[in-house]
Order: sequence, then C-alpha cells, then structure tokens
Amino acid sequence: MSHYSLVIRNGTVFDGAGSAPVRTDIGVREGKIVALGTIESGTAEREIDATGKWVIPGMLDVHTHYDAEVLGSPGLGESVRHGVTSVVLGNCSLSTVYADADDCADLFARVEALPWDAVHSAVKEHKTWTDPQSYVDAINALPLGCNVAGFLGHSDIRAAVMGLDRATSPGVVPTDAELAWMKAMLTAALDAGFVGLSTIRSSFSKLEGTRWPARLLPSTYASWREFGALNALLRARGRIHQSTPNLAKRSEMARYFAQSMGRKRKPLKTTIISAADVKADRTVVRMAIAAAKIVNKLGGDGFRWQHLPVPFEVYADGIDVVVFEEFGAGAAALNIRDVIARGELLDDETFRERFRKEMTASGFKVWHRDLHDAEIVACPDVSVVGKSFGSVAVEQGLSPVDALLDLAVAYGTDLRWRTTIANDRDDVLDRLQQSAQVQVGFADSGAHLRNMAFYNFGVRMLERVHTRKFMPLETAVHRLTGELADWYGLDAGHLDLGSRADIAIIDPAGFDGSSAAYAESPMPGLDGVDRMVNRNDGAVAATIVAGHVLYEYGVFAEGFGTTVHAGQFLPAES
Repeated sequence: MSHYSLVIRNGTVFDGAGSAPVRTDIGVREGKIVALGTIESGTAEREIDATGKWVIPGMLDVHTHYDAEVLGSPGLGESVRHGVTSVVLGNCSLSTVYADADDCADLFARVEALPWDAVHSAVKEHKTWTDPQSYVDAINALPLGCNVAGFLGHSDIRAAVMGLDRATSPGVVPTDAELAWMKAMLTAALDAGFVGLSTIRSSFSKLEGTRWPARLLPSTYASWREFGALNALLRARGRIHQSTPNLAKRSEMARYFAQSMGRKRKPLKTTIISAADVKADRTVVRMAIAAAKIVNKLGGDGFRWQHLPVPFEVYADGIDVVVFEEFGAGAAALNIRDVIARGELLDDETFRERFRKEMTASGFKVWHRDLHDAEIVACPDVSVVGKSFGSVAVEQGLSPVDALLDLAVAYGTDLRWRTTIANDRDDVLDRLQQSAQVQVGFADSGAHLRNMAFYNFGVRMLERVHTRKFMPLETAVHRLTGELADWYGLDAGHLDLGSRADIAIIDPAGFDGSSAAYAESPMPGLDGVDRMVNRNDGAVAATIVAGHVLYEYGVFAEGFGTTVHAGQFLPAES
C-alpha cells in the first residue's frame, strides 16, 4: 500500500497542457505528484475532497515587483490566496541583485509607487548577497510561500557599474570595460538560473529620492548598441528580454522587432508590455497584434505582448498616479513631493493654463484624459462623491481640469478617484485572450499599492471563461499555467507524474462577481499603509506548493511565510 503526504480526490483535473480535463485523484509525496488515478482510501496523511472543483496547476504571475516585499514578507500571500504558485520578479529593469539599498529605493519608489523607506529598509536589512548565485541562495533560505523566478534588471546593473549619477546622465555611455562588466553580470545571472534581462524605455519611469529625483531610470539612457550586446547573450542561451517601450515613440518598436527576429540567427524571446485595448486610441491594440503576427511569422515566433485579462482600472489619491507622468505639467506636479508646495503649484494660474492645454492636446496618449470618465470615490466634501470631475465642473461652471485641480488643492490625497484606462470591452478582451501573440501577464503585483490591484487576474479570467464560454476552459488553464511555464523555461505549470505538486483547487461555485470588487488590506511590514488587494475567498478552495497546503478558502496555514518553507527559486532551463 503506497503512502502519500496528500491526496486530492474526485477533482476535475486539468493538466496545464490544454488537454481535456479528467475526473481523477492525485497523490503527492515529497513535494511531487506520484500518482494519478483512483487512489485507495486511508493511504494519505491529508486528504482534500475536490468533488465539483477544478484541480489545476498553480498559476504563474510573470510580471511582478515583489523584489523588496519578498525579503520581509516571503509568503507573498496576496498571490498565494489567488491560486498563484510561481511569480517572476525583476521586471521593468528593476531588481535588487547588485545595487545598494539607496540606489534600489531610488530606482523602485516612484515608478512602482512604493514607499521609499520600505524599499530601502528591506534591502538594507536583508541583503547578504553580492552576486546572482548568492542572491538565489538568500531567496531559497527564506520561508517562501510561492516559488520565485527572476529577471536581472538592466537599471540595477547599470547603476552598480556606472554609478547612479552617470547611469542617468544624458549622453554618458558606458566605457568598453563597463559594458564588459555588465555582460559578465548578466552571464553570472544566467548561470544562476535567471530567466533573462529586463529593460525599460518608458518616459514615465523616474527616480525617487533626494539625489537625482525625476531623472529617468538608467535603462532608458542606454543605446541600442548596449541593448544589442546584452541581448546577444540572451539569444545564445535561449533566455528572455522583457521590456517596457516608450509608447510615444512607436517607430522604436521596430528595434524590438528586429532584435527578436531570427532570420539567419536564433530568435530572441522578447516579451513587452502591453497588449491593451486602450480607450485613448482603439487602433493601437489592433496594430500591435498585426505587427506581432508578421514578426513571428518571419522571425521565429519569439515575440509576445503581455496582456492583463481584466479591465485596467486605476485609482488615484489626489494626483498621485502614474498616468500624470504622461505629460509635462503632470510630471512637474509629481516632481514636487512636499504637500504644501505641490498645492501652491496646482493653484497657480500660469501652471493651470499649461496643465489644461496639455491635458486636452491631441497626439498619442495612454490615458484618455476624459474627466467625465473619472469618478470621485472619496472626498471630505461628500457632495462630490459618486460624481465625475466633468459633472462637478458642469455644476460649478468650471472646466473639468479646474474641477480636478480645485479639489486636489483643497483636499490633497484625501481626494480619491478612479477611471478605467483600457480593456473595458468584453468582446475585445475575448479576442485578445485567444491570440497567440499575447501571453497573460502584466499584473504588476506588489507595486502601485494605492493605484491598482490585479493579484487575482487568473481567477477573474477563469470566471470570465466560465461565464462567457469564449474559449475552452482547458485552453484558459493552459494559458495561465503550462504555456507560461514552458515559454519562460520553468519547472511549473503542469500536473503530470513527476511534476512539482504546485496546485490550485478552484471552486466555480465561488464565481459570484466578488473577484472584481474593490478591497483594501494592511501592507505587511508597513504600519498605517493600506494597499489595494483582491478578495475572492469562495473561488479558491486551496493553494498547494510543493505538496504544502498553504491556503484554503480565505485561511492561511499555520506557519505560512514564517516557518513553512514551501516555495523555492525556480531556475530557468534554456
């Protein structure tokens, strides 16, 4: 009689490869799946009855910014509670592998809307590593909840090699010796199992801190010669280039396409944000998908757009939200961190004239900037709550911009509002989620604490598929699990004999619409800071990592994130 640490009985099991589901039992021993089929009762230390539930591979979240959070709160519970068993950090050129605490805080805080002190203290307190392998060792020593994989951040290595000042100075290029040093750093990361390199070109992405505030991130100053030298290492090893482009310079996308395409060389796996149905320009996503089809047909099928499979809803406290980085007046206001000084700027008529002009200017934009499509959800002046800035403007005989600025001056961050930037049309979302040119990602988990929360994007996608039936359920599971694991080269995403026992049990009876509702929760390790989160406790019956049952219907296991070591650093396989 075989003995198992865990048996999951009578579940509808999806293998993660896209096969039709089967009703069967799963036996787990020593963190692996060792039996699939009818399992005799009384043979396990723990049994879970999954009758009427979906047993799927644990989902992957490939675009997170947990780099600081994992150090102090290694359970990563906001992902685990939503059926995620593996995350990829180090995106958007940002990692904590080489840079010191001061530089890491300056790099992460503004662009990812994280408290500077939180990033600084996490790195300063916990950093024991000096290179990628010792970083991996340090991560593996933590009581991880879910598994962790990582990109090496280009801004990280650029700051470490050149110094943050030179790395963010226009016209300064690395010397040949410095470029060779960066290549050696990347090689060491690939040797240690990192999935690849992340870069950034976005003009939204700026430094925080007191030394060089409002400069762009180091990676944005790099030449394509520098990118090419690093990409050559990725191509040779079959690893990945992740990037955030400057969407205002569409012609620059040709550079990414050219780097990705194989032709007479090996294709470079490239994943870029984002395939989104933006309200500001409905043609963008169609052009993006069409271009990717051509590139993949001609160049070896290595290019993917990352896609958030839910409406892209953002919240703002006053004007503290990244969309204001999109135009000069908004960025100028965000550059001022002092509350009184910022209020004085927003109240200045000369500044307001510039702000109004830029808000209504034509040309490319990510945010639609329609203040009739921006609802006030909290304000000391309760008479405006539930209204748009546009409707307040009509009532008061103002322009919508002045209505926004008046309230921001009067109430600062006590003014809270929301808008949906993209992905508001169900039929377009249906088509995107079926496109071979996109991969499901771009949740930004662990960042933008007061602006957005997409930790449960996978649950919400499964609920959409279950309700709308626009693709087979097994295909949706594959897109959230095996497809991502295989593309990133990670030992995850499949339920087969010998696979890691990383499993999510989904209860479709819990699909009641609550997954899209607004929620907040205290941020671990940050007293007095609440972050936006997601709650769908009835939909995730259990999350299991390496055979450890970490979470069930809203309740974490004893020792989660403190004494239970479930996850590990997942090395990439070329």
